[in-house]
Amino acid sequence: MSPRSLRTLIARPSASVLVAQLGAEVVGSVIVLYRRTASVGRLYSLAVEPRARGLGVAVKLLGAAEEDAVSRRQSAVRLEVRADNAAAIALYDRAGYRISGRRTNYYQDGETALLFRKTLAPQKAAASVARAAAAAR
Repeated sequence: MSPRSLRTLIARPSASVLVAQLGAEVVGSVIVLYRRTASVGRLYSLAVEPRARGLGVAVKLLGAAEEDAVSRRQSAVRLEVRADNAAAIALYDRAGYRISGRRTNYYQDGETALLFRKTLAPQKAAASVARAAAAAR
């Protein structure tokens, strides 16, 4: 993502941009987009620096995104992921996301996107994140 696009999203009230840090260094980010007329947030991007993978950063960012969605009174979170991204698919599956559909030729290279969705309940969001974090260890 370009710095300009990131600045635009940070300034947009309909977006949340959250980061993970190790010390003073940013090692990951998650972006969630919202619409005023919808009750489902869209997880737009989840990225972790390669050197920080395997440390639970993605699980924590996903949990933070869900907590943010709950705080905005969203009933669910949805996302798209490349069908060939086994690590991301496993992460979302462990965190309670379920496949809700697929879009063929979704990505520029023709790869299929799997559509995932998770229903959120305010009291259950923290528990599911804790379970996913424990499973990642």
